[in-house]
Amino acid sequence: MCVNIMQNLGAANHFSHSTKVSFVLLFILTVAGIQAQTVVPAWYNQVHEVEIDKLLDKMTLEEKVGQMTLFTSDWDVTGPTIRKGYEADIKSGRLGAIFNAHTADYNRRLQKIAVEETRLGIPLLFGYDVIHGYRTIFPIPLAEAGSFNPAAAEESARIAARESAAAGLHWTFAPMVDIARDPRWGRVMEGAGEDVYLGNVMGAARVRGFQGDDLADPFTLLACAKHFAAYGAAQAGRDYHTVDISERVLHDIYLPPFKAVLDAGAATFMTSFNELDGVPATANEHLLTEILREDWGFMGFVVTDYTSINEMIPHGIAKDEAEAGLLAVNAGVDMDMQGAVFYNNLRKQVENGEVAMKMIDDAVRRVLRMKFALGLFDDPYRYSDSEREKANILTPAHREAARRIARESMILLKNDNETLPLSKNLKRIAVIGSLADSGADMIGAWHADGRAEDVVTLLTGLKEALGSAVKVDFVDVDAIKGTDRKGFDEALKAARSADAVILALGETWEMSGEAASRADIGLPGVQDQLVEELSQTGKPFVAVLFNGRPLAIPELDKKAAAILEAWFPGTEAGHAIADLLFGDDAPSAKVPLTFPRSVGQVPVFYAAKNTGRPRNPNEKYTSKYLDEENSPLYPFGYGLTYTTFSYGDPVADKTEMNRNGKVKILTTVTNTGKRTGTEVVQLYVRDLAGSVTRPLRELKAFQRVELSAGESKTVSFELTAEDLSFYRRDMTFGPEAGEYQVFVGGDSRAEKSVTITFK
Repeated sequence: MCVNIMQNLGAANHFSHSTKVSFVLLFILTVAGIQAQTVVPAWYNQVHEVEIDKLLDKMTLEEKVGQMTLFTSDWDVTGPTIRKGYEADIKSGRLGAIFNAHTADYNRRLQKIAVEETRLGIPLLFGYDVIHGYRTIFPIPLAEAGSFNPAAAEESARIAARESAAAGLHWTFAPMVDIARDPRWGRVMEGAGEDVYLGNVMGAARVRGFQGDDLADPFTLLACAKHFAAYGAAQAGRDYHTVDISERVLHDIYLPPFKAVLDAGAATFMTSFNELDGVPATANEHLLTEILREDWGFMGFVVTDYTSINEMIPHGIAKDEAEAGLLAVNAGVDMDMQGAVFYNNLRKQVENGEVAMKMIDDAVRRVLRMKFALGLFDDPYRYSDSEREKANILTPAHREAARRIARESMILLKNDNETLPLSKNLKRIAVIGSLADSGADMIGAWHADGRAEDVVTLLTGLKEALGSAVKVDFVDVDAIKGTDRKGFDEALKAARSADAVILALGETWEMSGEAASRADIGLPGVQDQLVEELSQTGKPFVAVLFNGRPLAIPELDKKAAAILEAWFPGTEAGHAIADLLFGDDAPSAKVPLTFPRSVGQVPVFYAAKNTGRPRNPNEKYTSKYLDEENSPLYPFGYGLTYTTFSYGDPVADKTEMNRNGKVKILTTVTNTGKRTGTEVVQLYVRDLAGSVTRPLRELKAFQRVELSAGESKTVSFELTAEDLSFYRRDMTFGPEAGEYQVFVGGDSRAEKSVTITFK
């Protein structure tokens, strides 16, 4: 996604003298206010900068502040209407962007006001929370991360962009790249889980999917990296709560995915609700200016999260909204989402000399830069074609992609005695649990324009897969909320009469997502009681889990014959699950966020540090619980399929490496089972002794490998100095001399390793 800025000058101009090249490049960078070392994203165009200069010269201060203002249309609450006064704001040039307005015709009407009824005709920017699909809904991002397939994440984002752009949208508030290690936090469903490397890879893939190769393509969206930064470290897993981490942890764990998506070309960033080192992110100059712009060279614009400027008053860092706005704009915020703080105060603050006009011009330049990149100044209605919308929404090809990606995102957590796959030659199946026939719950939180009536539920998928020859008894037991045991007796009766029992368990869709933290992450309601009573019938049962976070399910693990983690799989949920349950395809996903045994273990994650007294079951004074194991129920990277794999010892092509060198790590993987399967081969590194303490292991590479029964393949990885680098004691980034242990295997517990030395 990134190119050298000289490409934007046109390939025809070949400079023959290096001094001339340097002078021209330096001049362009200086004019644009860009540091000379910046690698410029593909969407940057110097011709646009000249046009922006002309436009800034014509704009009044009020019109400039308008470009820094974002209001919601309230579509989701009242239908396709704008709150009173918003259309007047568009006409007066006091509003430059709108979110929660969608469909081609509706957005065209609003765009027409901006372009044809204002003094300068600056087009509006339309944004929306397109998190895992627009109308065709894909698995939640956490589930997609479990596929360990960045190509699938890129494809789903590309389809989401195609549908959204056809529906009049220009901008999505995704991807969320917050590293999260506490499953109590409801927003874990929006991200890629606990691991930095996986977060980097999946976040970058989603940016490429949304933005494509050229933002001028009218089927692309601006991506928005959120939430900057460290929102996933909210204390106690409670949404909007305080974050208190060291600068080292910030740089080692929470910032890398943001840098990865910036390098992939992410056009916009969103501030987070949390504070960091006592300063709310929306007022944090260290984050927004020093790191994002000065260190990383970010050239897009920064938008706040919903009313986060206003919220600096209860944070206790500003006495009123005017002061909060000053803190935000001076920290580096370009656009105020919904709070109307810039709208109400910024003009006067500039006139009073509290805010420099250059700050305003820089912010407006960054916003206009993206409107030019999208081609809105060439054709403001290019995203507003109702015929194009009809042709690109919920197409058969999109549904087929949703089905395939859903299959790849589901994790087989348990499969005793080869319970799965089930035979299609059964005579009677019992399907128990309200989630088995709930379209709304299949698409999860943040489902954009996804609709329950479009969803294939588990029940429907099973019936279509089995046909009329198999009797399917569905018992609609709603055991999730409250203590009502209604339907238990009927469920037990159906189970006793069935050849196979499928139990749909988990959370309803609103139990995860924003403002959906849970202190108890076991099965809610009386589902554990239902599990216990079913187990007492002696009839083996298959549990299918629907949820937006890892759950603490030790009792289910003991009692179910098989457990398939389906997450919230999207529009094609039922078809995808049936494909796996009956063996038309095989599970291949792995755990992206550790499943604890109990909430008391949280946070529990694989890349922990060893401590000076690591667990020793034979010694009291070591790091362990009196009443629980240290190990999780299902570790990061774990997942079964319908075959088995064995690993040979990893081999390094050399035992030593220097800063400019590379080491190739090879291992042989063999399918030791009876059917074709896909394994995610994972490589982890441990620094055995550093200038600061290091994690027990860190994921550095993975490959999805398909093997037929009995087949072996040699899998090769390449390690570089970058893979061994970290923030050292003096906070410089790089590798250190010493020994590194390299593990290769099927999950984060991989035991086979080879040691290399960095010199």
